[in-house]
Amino acid sequence: MKDDKSTSGVDPIVRMDKVNKHFGSLHVLKDIEMTVSPGEVVVIIGASGSGKSTLIRCINGLEEFQQGYLEVDGSQLVPHGKASAALQKIRTEVGMVFQQFNLFPHLSVLDNVTLAPMKVRGWSRDDATETAERLLERVGISDQAAKHPGQLSGGQQQRVALARALAMEPRLMLFDEPTSALDPEMIGEVLDAMRELAREGMTMIIVTHEMGFAREVADRVIFIHKGEITEEGPPEKVFDSPQNERTQSFLSRVLKH
Repeated sequence: MKDDKSTSGVDPIVRMDKVNKHFGSLHVLKDIEMTVSPGEVVVIIGASGSGKSTLIRCINGLEEFQQGYLEVDGSQLVPHGKASAALQKIRTEVGMVFQQFNLFPHLSVLDNVTLAPMKVRGWSRDDATETAERLLERVGISDQAAKHPGQLSGGQQQRVALARALAMEPRLMLFDEPTSALDPEMIGEVLDAMRELAREGMTMIIVTHEMGFAREVADRVIFIHKGEITEEGPPEKVFDSPQNERTQSFLSRVLKH
């Protein structure tokens, strides 16, 4: 059982109010209303194509939305994705780990992690290197710092991607199915690193199909069906006694495997 986190009187780090997203005639997100408090771990579940990844990509401006209100860490994103100082601020304050690792193959592991703090935050090489070495140790791959991504396993590459995101000292971490491209034996090492982040109080929004992991780390689970939030609550409530028939049907399928 996770410790309860008191969020009374604390401004949400994410606030979404009636957010709608369209891809042409396809209505992908429908009146999404969601808040995430500092230190909270929110896990988003649902079938493929339900809008989970689109939702978190809207939060850091990788996808534009057409209607609604979206605020991240006090900065408001505007509909239709107009470039703004708020968007640039959000992208420096929000880290993201994708399904694919998106590492620079020609750079060493260490250089992959130091690049953004030096270029975006203006850190010295010494400061960036010190932070990178600490983070690589934190995710359990300090001995791989001099290697290139192609020399690493998938699980190791994803942990480099995690260290790279953390190097920007984000206020919020987004995870878009971070284990879906990994071989089964490599999934655990990435989930372990994410568990440690949760224990340390990092604010996280996680899209995942790993239901056991979701039950373990989430403060709140959100189920999305065809672009709508149809159920949310503590993991024990959503997994053990779902109220919505769509949630019941989804969980009955995925928990069999």
